[in-house]
Amino acid sequence: MRQLAIIPHPEAKITLFSWNGKYLIKLEKGPLEQTYKVSELDLTGEDDIHLLLDQEFMDAAVRRFAAMHHDLQAAFDRHGL
Repeated sequence: MRQLAIIPHPEAKITLFSWNGKYLIKLEKGPLEQTYKVSELDLTGEDDIHLLLDQEFMDAAVRRFAAMHHDLQAAFDRHGL
């Protein structure tokens, strides 16, 4: 796996990788992460990744991080951990 770029964003660390004919877009926020795999054949190049990471996509990803955190905390609470 080859790291291509770190894309600045105020809400999450975004790292772009290339691996096995795919772009991997990895978003990290604290202990949580989301990874999206996109075929390199579906895009004309790395610049298209920036188009995908528009405000609507990033807003949804940030909401998903909040839901992930909530789900994990609820599991901890259910089991007294």
